[in-house]
Amino acid sequence: MTDNSTGRHSSAGGVLGAATVAMGLIAGVFYIFACDIMPSLARSDDRVFIEVMQNINDVIQNPVFFVSFLGAPVLAAISAWQLRGTKGGARRWVLAALLAYGLAFLVTVAVNIPLNDDLANAGDPAKIGDPAAVREKFEDTWVAWNAVRAVLSTLALAFLARALFLCRRPHTSAYLESATGSSASR
Repeated sequence: MTDNSTGRHSSAGGVLGAATVAMGLIAGVFYIFACDIMPSLARSDDRVFIEVMQNINDVIQNPVFFVSFLGAPVLAAISAWQLRGTKGGARRWVLAALLAYGLAFLVTVAVNIPLNDDLANAGDPAKIGDPAAVREKFEDTWVAWNAVRAVLSTLALAFLARALFLCRRPHTSAYLESATGSSASR
């Protein structure tokens, strides 16, 4: 992609596209928890709920997840840097996406992860004396804040998609560009 305002070549479109895909994956994770996983688990008894959530929280900590979870903001930041000095407003949308995802990340770190840790520290669900109390301290708060991060990450995805749209340029051939203004183009 060539930046029209400076003439320098960059890979901002590719990096922005990768950031958009990574953000879509993360928004999808939060979305599927909000509309399927947590409502399905709500039908389970307390011990099953705790065991499944402990397993999910353990398994999700893997390289594939972390590439998207951490890659989305890193790629968006690189894209914002690559778009500096450009016209068309794409950079502002990338910065808005970074803000929205930054808030989702903050919710994850400040609320969801500590709740996950508390649930893990509760121990083996078969040996928990009062599983209903453990679940009660976890479920409603986790579900509510997951909905917040689902909305924020979906907004970030929409902002990146808008920036990607603004970065696209109509393709014209070198022949047509060179003929502009000549008598042959009339």
